[in-house]
Amino acid sequence: MRILLIEDDKLLGDGIQTGLGQAGYAVDWVQDGAQGAAALDTESYAAVVLDLGLPKLPGLELLRRLRAKNNAVPVLILTARDAIGDRVKGLDSGADDYLVKPFDLNELAARLRALTRRGQGEAASILRVHGLELNPAEHRARFQGKPVELSAREFSLLHELMLNAGRVLSREQLERRLYAWGEEIDSNAIEVHVHHLRRKLAPELVRTIRGVGYMMPRGRHG
Repeated sequence: MRILLIEDDKLLGDGIQTGLGQAGYAVDWVQDGAQGAAALDTESYAAVVLDLGLPKLPGLELLRRLRAKNNAVPVLILTARDAIGDRVKGLDSGADDYLVKPFDLNELAARLRALTRRGQGEAASILRVHGLELNPAEHRARFQGKPVELSAREFSLLHELMLNAGRVLSREQLERRLYAWGEEIDSNAIEVHVHHLRRKLAPELVRTIRGVGYMMPRGRHG
């Protein structure tokens, strides 16, 4: 999943980007509110991690403008402001969650998983589709009861397809969801990952819709 991180502290931002990257997220990182607003106007994200004390455009003002445009992307505020009034103001401005610095990176990743689940209309923490079972928290996959070894990118692709079971995703959509700015993408990268998933699971689980993209048939259970 692709996340936008808006944080002006370079050391902290680098740590979050690295840590969330290791947790399987593609993270675009900008260091001021104006850049964050521009990114949100041009890109689609699964969630936003937003600092409040930003240069050029304060975090709360960015959030208000985002919601005024009816952009419902889940937003987690990350800030050193721990007063109850600040939390209330952030949530009332349209934030979905609030985490106070200093924080544990595992907790941040867990909160993002919860936000993105709700954003996709998923209540369960473990996804189940057609004999597939995916546990994003533990980064584990099982098919017909047996564990399946997947690369980080294969896992992320499978996650997107399962979340969108019954919907067709184009190659361009998948690239934008799986890769952050600056990452090199081979022209046939998605096709290669799809081929590997079919080989490790079952060919019929990832369908090619010619001229459109890829789809996992609907059939969610559990």
